[in-house]
Amino acid sequence: MREEDYQVSFEIIATAGDSKGYSMDAICDAREGKFDSANEKINDANKRLLKAHELQTDMIAQEAGGDPVQVNIILIHSQDHLTMANVAEELAEEMVSLYKTIYDMKAEIEELKKKIK
Repeated sequence: MREEDYQVSFEIIATAGDSKGYSMDAICDAREGKFDSANEKINDANKRLLKAHELQTDMIAQEAGGDPVQVNIILIHSQDHLTMANVAEELAEEMVSLYKTIYDMKAEIEELKKKIK
């Protein structure tokens, strides 16, 4: 197998890994109440995820055009990374939203406590 046959797979692994990392960082930021930073990281995750999808789409187009893509364990591994990055990004969006709701509710409770006293 030629080195070029692995190149796109490694690029997918790297970009999907970056995306997942940004997603996880977004969740951590949201837990700390840093919602602007969390949203920026989700945007970064989205950009990296889009790049990984573009790489995958290029391979699909290659295959559809009659130029078979070499299937190997590295390609399969790259697809696992892409899937996990996709799930992580979707969950990060939901978790940031949940943390924001919790944060807002805590602030509201504190305000109510002050009014009662």
